[in-house]
Amino acid sequence: MAVYILGIETSCDETSAAVVRDGRQILSSVIASQGGEHSKFGGVVPEVASRKHLEWLNPVLQEALERAGIGWHDLSGVAVTYGPGLVGALLVGLSAAKAIALALDIPLLAVNHMQGHVLANWLEEPLPELPAVCLVVSGGHTDLLLLRGLCEFELLGQTRDDAAGEAFDKVARVLGLGYPGGPLIDRLARQGDSRAIEFPRAFLEEDSLDFSFSGLKSAVINYLHRATQQGVAVNRADVAASFQQAVVDVLVEKTMLAARRCGVRQLLLAGGVAANSALRSALERAAAQQGCRLACPPPVLCTDNAAMVACAGYYKYLRGDFAPLTVNAVPYLEPGQDAY
Repeated sequence: MAVYILGIETSCDETSAAVVRDGRQILSSVIASQGGEHSKFGGVVPEVASRKHLEWLNPVLQEALERAGIGWHDLSGVAVTYGPGLVGALLVGLSAAKAIALALDIPLLAVNHMQGHVLANWLEEPLPELPAVCLVVSGGHTDLLLLRGLCEFELLGQTRDDAAGEAFDKVARVLGLGYPGGPLIDRLARQGDSRAIEFPRAFLEEDSLDFSFSGLKSAVINYLHRATQQGVAVNRADVAASFQQAVVDVLVEKTMLAARRCGVRQLLLAGGVAANSALRSALERAAAQQGCRLACPPPVLCTDNAAMVACAGYYKYLRGDFAPLTVNAVPYLEPGQDAY
């Protein structure tokens, strides 16, 4: 008998619902992006995000079911992101999921957002092999994880300050590109020379698997300020390309170090920054040189979406890992953690 999981994702500024059958087949995936709502502020405003989720979630849910061609009573379970994320935004999706689970008497499947990003790789063919090292890069996280099993996550390294996606957004803002910054810098960088400016690479202590991007961000801002003070014209494409290359170099080197240290041949890439074309290409080359395989979801499954939440929820469903209706939002949930 087929298992239909409804996924709900409201952790930041995407209101998304999806229906996934048997953990593999995406029957529908609806994403209402708030990018336009927040662009004038240069970043996500939590209160605005929460209010938009309240406004958009019901229509998004209805559209997801209609596209999937099923009714409410066909659902086997409802999966929802309960952390990490913006607490107000999380509570909107979590409250809706609880109501659905209670009304339909189906399991509530509370999903760690970062684990959802990782398991998006199981929505594509061929299926990744385990164990694997996964690089998760997004606006709020830059993490290296070891997956010994589908739901066995060990944190190997994480950012000590700015996440990679956060650095992209801040550099895009000082370059006057707008929000969200990642895709805009990626696009502009293709017109520039990545070797034009030597920005710093923070590798931290020898053999460290942690990340730090605050120094790089400051170096770019200082470069632009000095140019303005000296009346020197700046090639924005060169700045974007050189900054992006500095981020990519660190991400790739530490991922390959983690693969060697853990003795794995399977690499995974996940999170919003995983859609970055330079990162995907560089990591694919490095993996091939080291005799590793790289799996990465298509860009639409890299950014926040409910299909990845439904996929992660499916594996919780199979294990009988059901959340109580008392489960709360956990805005600072760690990547390998479940807090219920």
